[in-house]
Formats: sequence, C-alpha cells, structure tokens
Amino acid sequence: MRWPSSRSPYLALRHRDYRRLVASQLFSITGSQMQTVAINWHIYLLTRSPLALGFVGLTRVVPIVVFSLWAGVIADRYDRRRLMIISQLSMTAVALALGALTVAHRETLLLIYALNFLSAAAGAFDNPARNALIPRLVPIAQLPGALSLNFSVFQTAMITGPAFTGLILAGHTAALPAPGPGHEAALPSLAGLAVIYFLNAASFLAVIYVLATMRTSGAPEKGAGDAHPLTALKEGLRFVFTTPLMVWTMGLDFLATFFSGSMSLLPIFADQVLHAGAKGYGVLASAPAVGALAGSLFLSLRPLPSRQGPLFLTSVAAYGAATVAFGLSRRFWLTLLALAAVGLADAISTVIRQTLRQLITPDRLRGRMTSVNAIFFTGGPQLGELEAGLVASFFASAAVGVTVSVVSGGLATVLITAVAAAVAPSVRRYDAREHLPRQWGQP
Repeated sequence: MRWPSSRSPYLALRHRDYRRLVASQLFSITGSQMQTVAINWHIYLLTRSPLALGFVGLTRVVPIVVFSLWAGVIADRYDRRRLMIISQLSMTAVALALGALTVAHRETLLLIYALNFLSAAAGAFDNPARNALIPRLVPIAQLPGALSLNFSVFQTAMITGPAFTGLILAGHTAALPAPGPGHEAALPSLAGLAVIYFLNAASFLAVIYVLATMRTSGAPEKGAGDAHPLTALKEGLRFVFTTPLMVWTMGLDFLATFFSGSMSLLPIFADQVLHAGAKGYGVLASAPAVGALAGSLFLSLRPLPSRQGPLFLTSVAAYGAATVAFGLSRRFWLTLLALAAVGLADAISTVIRQTLRQLITPDRLRGRMTSVNAIFFTGGPQLGELEAGLVASFFASAAVGVTVSVVSGGLATVLITAVAAAVAPSVRRYDAREHLPRQWGQP
C-alpha cells in the first residue's frame, strides 16, 4: 500500500457537515480555552497557592476517569449528534453558572472546583461522540487530512482563547490584590472573569446549531448497540489493550504529559518569576498553541513520512527537553520560545497518534476506543498539573518550587522516552503504510 502524501487536508472542507462543524468548533473551543485559562487565574487570585492550582487538574481528570469508559459505550449505542447536543448544553449551563456567581461575588474555591468538575464530566461524554462522528463526515481517504485540519483548528483556538483572556483580564486588572483571608480586594479583577465565562457560554451555541441542522446521521451502525453494556465495554477495552502500538503510544503520551504537565503553574511564572502580569500570562498561555499550530500547518503542507516511529519518539523527547527550557528560563521571550517548542513537539506526536487510532479502529468501536484513550490523553496532563503543584508546594519560595517542579518533570519525560525507545522495537519501526485501509489501493 502507498502512503497518501499527496492528499490535501483541505479537500475535507468540500463536505458541508464537516466544514460547518469545524467552523463552529473554532468558536466553541476558543471559548472553552478562555474559560480554562480564566479559572486558573481566578483560583490564583483567590489563593496564590500552587497546590490550589494543582487541584484544578484533579477536578478535570476525576470525571474523565469516572465517566469516559461508559461515555464511549453510550457513543457506540446512541445517536452521536444528540449526545453532543446534550453535552454542549450542559457545558453552556456550567459557564453561565460561573459567570453568574462571579458577578454576584458568590464564587468560592469549592464552587469553582465543583463547576469545573461538571464541565469536565460533560466533556467526557462529548469527546467520544465527537471523535466517532468525524469519520462519518468525510470519505475514508480524506480522514487523515480532516484530522490534521481539525487539529489545526483546535490549536488556533488554543492561541486565540488565552490571548483574548489575557487582554480581557488586563483591561480589568490595575494591579494584583494582596493575598489574605478574604478576596474582597480582588473583586475589581473578577469582572473580566465574568465576561469570559459568559462569552464561553455563548460560544457553544454555534456547535449546537450545526449539530441540530446536520444532514449526516449520527446513529450507530445497525446492531452496534445490541450487546449488553458491560460486554460492549469489555470489547472496547480488549481491542485497545491488545493492540500493541496503541498501548505503547497511549502509555508514553500519558507519562510524558504527567511529568511535563505544568501549565497550571503558569500564573506563578507570569507573576512572580517573569513579572509579566495578567496580559503576559495570556500571551504565555497561547505560546504552546502557536508552536502546535505551526507544526500542524507544516504537516498539512508536507505530510509525515510513512516510517513515523523514530519521529514520534523524537517529538516526545523534544517535548520534555522544551519543558526543561521553560522551567529554567528567566526571560519572557525565551519562555515564549520554549513554550512554543513544547507545542510544536506535542503537535507532531499528537497527529501521529490520532491518525493511527482512527485508521485501525472499526467504526463500531470508535466511541469506546476514544473514551479509553481520553483517560490517558487527558488524564496525563491533568494529573500532571496536580503533581506539579504538589512538588512546587514543598518549597517556601513559589518561584523556586515551580522551577524545580517543571525542570524535574521535563527531565523525567526525556528519560522515559529513552527507555521506551530501547524496549519497544514495534514503536521504533512503526510504518504507517502497514495500517492504511484497502480503499487507498495497492502500489
């Protein structure tokens, strides 16, 4: 089989439902990223604690671990469009609640954690339904391009969301309030946070409209939902964990993002290490996505080689090395470059993993496959944020603590990648041509 290097990702835009869904996701993901960055800043304003920031990741990962597996079973049994509409409406409600509580000055640390938990729970159901629906919207030959384009849109939102957040917060923050038992001094700063939460709520409306008017069916294949839910769950788990390449790439991704997942500490870097304030925080939060977008656009114009194993391992090691540079940097521009390199390396490994998973998974199993991977793909960085916060909290100086936490995590990622390269020859020798569908023809 030949590797389809000449296929442009933009061919997927010819298909109405895919085009409309991708465009609406640009607005929705931008709003979601604005809220993610705003919640970190919100908690920093209230506590100034690296441990409190670390627990944000825990409130995101627990619902993913608890609900994702069953969400995958549901996505393979029921209409994926309807599931997405329900989850999008749920996330809209959470954003409205955050905005209303902030306006009324009734928000507390526990309430923010609880609402963040509910938003992540809704996302746990949205993710497998969305990922299982996308292959329905384009021909199989155009799926790698569609996934690459989808990733580019996601990274664009990852840039614009934090950047808009920084601008909005900077416009409402003359100076950071002094820490204390209460947060009354922070109230003027919280006005911008309420605006962000309400904007995020509005951003979901575009996706809901597109889903409601979509022509492609979201119903599962005939007979896909006949099995008992527990049997269906076991089938999905068996498929994922008996596919060696999926296990290795999934496991390595989890460990790399667990040790190098430190973005929740960025408010401390921006304020106490780089003295860049809220505006600088927004710019720094966008930097990884700038690098990732550059990487995904490059890959869309110059597709990956067929033998992708060495490139995958190199990109994960580079991800860890760039994290070390981020932790050691004491200059704003150097931190920007290091964070952009983090995003660039992550983009390459993500495109390789996403394409592999979708191509080798039957449609009837895609929801369950995505839900299992979501635990590792999302759980790694979120648990990593908790780990980073715990390590940083052991030091009296927040600036020293976050530095040790980030640098040690990056070094651990490089070491783990080297071990994987040594003991997993199937990853080193991975060639994408061996997994292409027959529809792409023989050489």
